[in-house]
Parts: sequence; structure tokens; C-alpha cells
Amino acid sequence: MAHLPLTLLYRQSFIEDSLKASADTKLKMIEACTGDISKAIDAVIKAFNNKRKVLLCGNGGSAADAQHLATECMIRLSPSIKRPALPAIALTTDTSNLTGGANDIGYDNVFARSVEGLGQSGDVLIGISTSGNSASVNNAFIKAHEMGITTVALLGNEGGASRSLADIAIIIPSTDTQRIQEGHITVGHIIFQEVEQEMFE
Repeated sequence: MAHLPLTLLYRQSFIEDSLKASADTKLKMIEACTGDISKAIDAVIKAFNNKRKVLLCGNGGSAADAQHLATECMIRLSPSIKRPALPAIALTTDTSNLTGGANDIGYDNVFARSVEGLGQSGDVLIGISTSGNSASVNNAFIKAHEMGITTVALLGNEGGASRSLADIAIIIPSTDTQRIQEGHITVGHIIFQEVEQEMFE
């Protein structure tokens, strides 16, 4: 059998190492995150039962996760479960709002402004930040607390400043941004799938 070129050997090793690292992070999450994920599920179910909604925000890849999870909530996760839409809004999708806010009141305040305009007491705000030090997300948490909105943070590393600002902090046990982001979307799927199952199955 011909020997693989060094570049292909490196690539194969990189792929295998990345998959192992991702799996290892998920296994660590079982101990580190399970209790807080359960608290988040309870908070979301309580909000929906009280005719309230979920708001989501984040920057960059976390903005994409916010939009992804809002869609899963509004549309559905399990094809076998027939249910009505569950109200969820990603605060990351309105470019006019984001750019106007960044221009007029500073980007650090764009999510807080949307929380102020769209949020109600009894809602849930899910803020996503791999570092926990995103000013735009943390200011949204502060505004949410002022309004009686429950806050859930999806974080990484040691949790950053968000850890103490959120009512529920789910911290992925990794310092690798990619592994943290993979953990965040897994947690989001677990939360909304379990909400869907408990409320409608």
C-alpha cells in the first residue's frame, strides 16, 4: 500500500484529534452542565406556560446560534410532535435596528435596547458568548434584570463577566472557541427539544 503524503497524514490526524476533542468536551459537559441545563428548561417552560417568550442574542457565530435556536423554537425540532409555534425572537436579525443602534447609541447597547423595546416581565433572555465578556450581551442581561426577565447565559472558559450577571449560567468546560460553540448548539437543542417534549408530547 502506498504511503500517504505528509499533508494527508497531518490532515487525517487533525480531523481525528478534532473529533476526539469535541467528544471529550461533550463528556465533560455531563458533569459540568446538566444541572444548569435543567434549570434553563424549567425557566423556558414557565415562560411559555405564562404566555411569555424567549429572546436570544449573541455576536458572530453566537448570533448565528441565536437565530438557529429561535427557529427551532418557533418551528419545531421533532417532526413527530405536532405543536403550535413557541414565541422566540433572535435579536440579531434586524440589520436596520443593529446598524442604527450601533450608530446612534453604540453597539454595546443594541441588544439592551431591543430587550427594552420587546421584553416583558416573565420572559427569558438567552445570551450566548464564548468568552462571557461581550459588552452587548452583558448590557442586555443588566437591562433584563431591571425588567424582571429571567436570564440564561451560554458561556465558555470560566464564564467571564456574564457568569455573575445571569440567573442561570451554562459554562462549556473548554477554552477552545470551536468546542465551546459546538457545546452551545448542543445545549440549545437539548433545552428546546425537552421543552417541546414536556409541553406537547
